[in-house]
Amino acid sequence: MPTAVVTLKTTEDRDNLIVQRPASGLSLQGHIRVPGDKSISHRALMLGAIAQGETQIQGLLLGEDPRSTASCFRAMGAEISELNTELVRVQGIGLGLLQEPVDILSAGNSGTTMRLMLGLLASHPGHFFTVTGDSSLRSRPMSRVVKPLQQMGAQIWGRQSGSLAPLAIQGQQLSPIHYQSPIASAQVKSCILLAGLMTEGQTTVTEPALSRDHSERMLRAFGAEIKLDLETNSVTITGPAQLTGQNVIVPGDISSAAFWLVAGAIVPGSELWVENVGVNPTRTGILEALEMMGADIKMENQRVVAGEPVADLRVRSSSLKACEIAGDLIPRLIDEIPILAVAAVFAQGTTVIRDAAELRVKESDRIAVIASQLNRMGARVTELPDGLEITGGTPLTGIDVDSHTDHRIAMSLAIAALNASGTTTINRAEAAAISYPDFTPTLQQICG
Repeated sequence: MPTAVVTLKTTEDRDNLIVQRPASGLSLQGHIRVPGDKSISHRALMLGAIAQGETQIQGLLLGEDPRSTASCFRAMGAEISELNTELVRVQGIGLGLLQEPVDILSAGNSGTTMRLMLGLLASHPGHFFTVTGDSSLRSRPMSRVVKPLQQMGAQIWGRQSGSLAPLAIQGQQLSPIHYQSPIASAQVKSCILLAGLMTEGQTTVTEPALSRDHSERMLRAFGAEIKLDLETNSVTITGPAQLTGQNVIVPGDISSAAFWLVAGAIVPGSELWVENVGVNPTRTGILEALEMMGADIKMENQRVVAGEPVADLRVRSSSLKACEIAGDLIPRLIDEIPILAVAAVFAQGTTVIRDAAELRVKESDRIAVIASQLNRMGARVTELPDGLEITGGTPLTGIDVDSHTDHRIAMSLAIAALNASGTTTINRAEAAAISYPDFTPTLQQICG
C-alpha cells in the first residue's frame, strides 16, 4: 500500500504541516504511545509544589502547558527539576507557604494553569499575585472561577470586573461554601477544591453532570480528606489539609489518543494499537461516542496504575454511521469534539452535536473554526449555537487550512487530511506542541 507524504515546512514564525495522500489510497499501521495526560500532569506539578516532601513524577507531558505550570510554581518557591518523561522531582514547600513572586506569573496558553492556580493564590493571606497569559488566554473567561472564589471572600481584580486576565489577587483567609456550579467543569471544581485546602471547614462543589475527577483522585492520594456523592455529583473537601509528596505515574492522554483512534477508524485497511492510555471513566466519552458510530475499538490489558485505570486500545477501520452526541456525555469528551467532527464527516448520515457551547471559549471558537476549516475541504458542516450538524459522506479535497493557533484544531485537520484527495497544508501547525510535541513524527510513523 502506498504511503502518505507528511512534511513539516518551517518558516521564520510558524510551521506548516503538509499531508499528501497518494491517489491509490493509504492504510495506517503501527503501535503508538501518546504523551502523558495533560490534566494529570498539571495536577501532579501543582500538588507536588504545595505538599511536604518530594514528589516524583514519571511520564509527565512535555507540552507547553505543563511547562507554564512548572514555571509559575518555580517562581513561587517550589524546586522542580528539569522536565522530562523519565523522572521529574518536585520538592514541595508545604501548604500555605507559596512565596510572593517578584514578577507577574504567566500561564502561557494554559487555561488549566490559570484557573486552578487562582484557587491556591486567593487562599494565601497577605500575599499579592498578578497572573496573565498569552493573547488567546487573555480573551478566555475567568469569571467562572473568579465568582465562586469571591463568594468565599477572595479579592481578585481584572479586566471586565475580573472576567479577563491579567488578574491581580490579594490573598485572604477564605470561608467555605457549597457552590452549585451552573456548568460541569473540572477546572471550576478543581479551583474551588484547591481553595478549600486552606479553608477551615467543608467546601463543596455540586455539578449538573459529572466532570473529570483527576483532582479528587490525586488530592486523596496526597492526603486530603475528600468525600464524593455520586447521586448529586457533589464533592467535598475538608480543610485545612495536610499534603504529603507522592510518586505519580502519568498515563497516556486519551485526548491525544483520540486522534489516532479516529484515524484508524476512517482510513480503510488500517489497524493501530495505542498503548498505555488512561481510561478514567470520566474521560472515556470519546470511546462511547465512537462505539455509537460503529467504530471497531477494543480495550486490552486493563490495569490500574497509581490510582488511574489504564489500557491498550486497538482500532481497526470500519464503516461509521451518524449519531447524536449531547447531554451528560459532553463533559466527558469536550476536548475531543473537534476530532469527533472529523469522524462524523466520514460517517453515513447526519451527526448532531449539542450542549457544547463551552467550545466557543476554548483556545479558539472551536465550533466556528472546525466547521469553517472542514467546509473548506468540502465537508458539509453547519454551526449550531451549542454544537455542530455534520452530514457525512462527502469526499474531502486537500487545500490550505488554518489551525487558528489551536492545538486540537491543528491535529484534527491533519487527521482529516489523511482521507482527503491531493495535498493539504495545515498552517500554524506548531500549535500541536501545546499538548502533543511529537505529533508530526508519530503521524509520519504510522503513514509508513
